[in-house]
Amino acid sequence: MENLQYLAMIQAYTGIGIGLMIGLGAAGACIGVGVMCSRFLEGAARQPEMIPTLQGKVFLLLGLTDASFIIAVGLAMLFAFGNPLLAVIQSVAQ
Repeated sequence: MENLQYLAMIQAYTGIGIGLMIGLGAAGACIGVGVMCSRFLEGAARQPEMIPTLQGKVFLLLGLTDASFIIAVGLAMLFAFGNPLLAVIQSVAQ
């Protein structure tokens, strides 16, 4: 019975952690992309001749910012579907 409670606690805390990882990761990526693109537009309005240089850098940073969020989603899915913590409790129960 005690192991069942541990399994339930691990699953509950994992669900909270997954929600935080995806939610905060998405919020951070959206805020970062919004700030970066607004600064790009400001810079492009001030110096139109710098648009090609700035545009390449903005696209590179957009990819890196989104990649960090996608990595967080991948880790969240690892814990959602293949939680290594559950395997430890299940092996102790046997």
